[in-house]
This record gives sequence, C-alpha cells and structure tokens, in this order.
Amino acid sequence: MYTLRAGLRSAGRATRPLATPRPQFQRVPSFHPRRSIYQRPRYRRFDDKRGGQKQWDNYQGQWSNFGPVYRAQYLWRSYQKPIIIVGTGGAVFYVYNLEEVPITHRRRFNILSPESEKGISEGTYQTTLEQFKGRILPANHPVTKQVARVVERLIPTTGGLAGDGWRVHVIEDPSMVNAFVIPGGKVFVFTGILPVCENEAGLATVLGHEIAHNVAHHVSERLSRSSLTLIASMLFTLIFQVDTRVSNSVFDLLLSLPNSRTQETEADHIGLLMMAEACYDPREALAFWERMKKTEKVAPPQLLSTHPSSYNRIDHIKKWLPDAQNIYVDTGCGGLSHFANDFRQTMRSQRPKNVQVQVKPAWRGKTDDDDFF
Repeated sequence: MYTLRAGLRSAGRATRPLATPRPQFQRVPSFHPRRSIYQRPRYRRFDDKRGGQKQWDNYQGQWSNFGPVYRAQYLWRSYQKPIIIVGTGGAVFYVYNLEEVPITHRRRFNILSPESEKGISEGTYQTTLEQFKGRILPANHPVTKQVARVVERLIPTTGGLAGDGWRVHVIEDPSMVNAFVIPGGKVFVFTGILPVCENEAGLATVLGHEIAHNVAHHVSERLSRSSLTLIASMLFTLIFQVDTRVSNSVFDLLLSLPNSRTQETEADHIGLLMMAEACYDPREALAFWERMKKTEKVAPPQLLSTHPSSYNRIDHIKKWLPDAQNIYVDTGCGGLSHFANDFRQTMRSQRPKNVQVQVKPAWRGKTDDDDFF
C-alpha cells in the first residue's frame, strides 16, 4: 500500500507541467536631480567664492582679480539687459540732440532752447547787478556810451540775437581785466580792460568774443554736457571706488576743461568775423592779444585752464585773419579810422591822474567760460 502511494506521487510529479520562472528585473537606482552647472547662485557678494561660484565661473569665464574690472564684470553680468536698453536709448537721445554751431559748424550736444538759456541766465543777471551795486557807471557816462557804441555796431552781426533787450554796464574797477555778456544781451565791462583795448577796435575784439559766446549758445551747451559728465562721474566713482571729488577732478581735466577751451577758441573765431563785418579792422585783434600777453604775469598751464594761452590764441587768429580780411574788404569798410581817435580821446579824459593800475590775472581756477575773459 505504501509502495503504491509513493509510486503515484512520483508519477504525478512527473506528469505536472513545469512552472514558468519569475522574471528577474534589474534594480534601477533612484534619480536625484543635481543643480545645473548653468544655474547661478541666488545670492552672491563681490568677494563670495563659495557655493556655486566655481560652476558659474566655468560658464561665464574667469573673474578678473583687478577690482575695477571685476566690478564692471559684475554690473554687466547682473544687469546686462537694462544696460543695453538704457545705453541704446541714451545713444539715440544723444544723436537726436546733436546740432551745428553757427559759422564754425562744429557738432555738439545741446538739449536747451535759446529761450530756456535766457530764462536760466536771468537770475545770474540780477545777482551780478547786486554784486556790483554802487560801482556801475551811469548810462550817460562817456565810457558807457563808448562801450554801447561798439555793441550797437556788433549787434547786427549777431543774427537772431538782434532782437534781445541789450543793456550795457561798465563796472568801475581798474584792477579787473575782464568783460562778459550774459545771455539775453546783458553786457558787463570792467574799466581795467579798457587800457589794454587801447582803441575802439580793441574793445570790439573783447566784446565780439563775449557776444560770440551768446551767438554759439555756449551756456546751453555747457549745461547740457554737465548732465553727461555727472553720469560718467557717478559710474567712475562706482567702478573705481574713489571719492567723488577725485572723480569730478578727473572728468574736469579730461572733459570739462578741453570743452571750455574749445568754446573759447570758437568764440575767438566767431568774434573775429563779427568785428570784421562790423567794419572793425580784424588786424587789431592780433594787436590786442599781443598786448594782453604782455599783461599776463601769472598764468596757469593751458592743460589746467579753461582758456587757451595767449600764444595759441594769436596763432589761431593768424590762420583766420585772411578770411576776416576778405569780409572786411567785401563789406566796403573805409573812412572809419576816426572812431579809434575818438576812443583814445575819451579814455584820456576819463583816466584818473596819478593812479597805478595793477592788473589781476584773469584766471581764478573757475570752469565757467563767461566768468573771465
């Protein structure tokens, strides 16, 4: 019996179909996302060299070890799109506001209209009157009349400025060799410059130069450029981490002073042509600057001055003199030499006796072109 049962079990196992083996799957390791090498750290200081800085450097390139270049890199990489937008808009605005200076055709940046220039200068005029109150000669004084006479001859050559309310003021100060014209036709002449002028044509040289500043609207140009200089100075301070005074001095030396000398040279050129058109012999301008050069006892280097040196001015006038002479001849000027004699007689009659004139140097370290002749 037991033998039969064992045989049946063996036969059943032999006839049972083989079981299908279970598939064996390879274990897949779990996925842990890593920070992309192109992902910049969220917070990072200039001097932060930890965290994702190394990966960011591999993508963007090496950071400079030189502080100013490093800060410039940081600004560009952090604010690239705003810098491009602002820079493009600023360039378009700059080009749109470029204009030509009359006569010389120099291209310059200017955002102020002549009316705005006059409005801004009105406060300067009132301040000047208060400053020299009690020292301004009356309108019926012979010297004031002589200066007004020269101005009246020069006004027709100013073009659009002929309609301004021109007023002439002569300030009694024998020690000040200076003259200036505030936009709007406000003329100021110090008596100290009259002996250097020597004659009416010499005075026309001075007034032609100062009026030429108004013809070229140099005040508007200077105010317009000051905004660009201020922005450049702020960026320089940020990148180089220097004091604001140092930044201002750098841009004065590199931008403001050269532009001021350019304006002065331009005023000499325009003024020379104006005096020739007003029937003043332009050769007298050359003689005037020769006399002015002799009075300059102390003068700063031209690189540090708002004005060109008298030597350079004389050299420029020699180059412009043929054109001025042609204007003088074409205008048909002649028989006007008696004006010079009238001027000499007026100056002799008004000059105080036994008074020594001490010439003060015109330079005072200012950057305003119209402050000093």
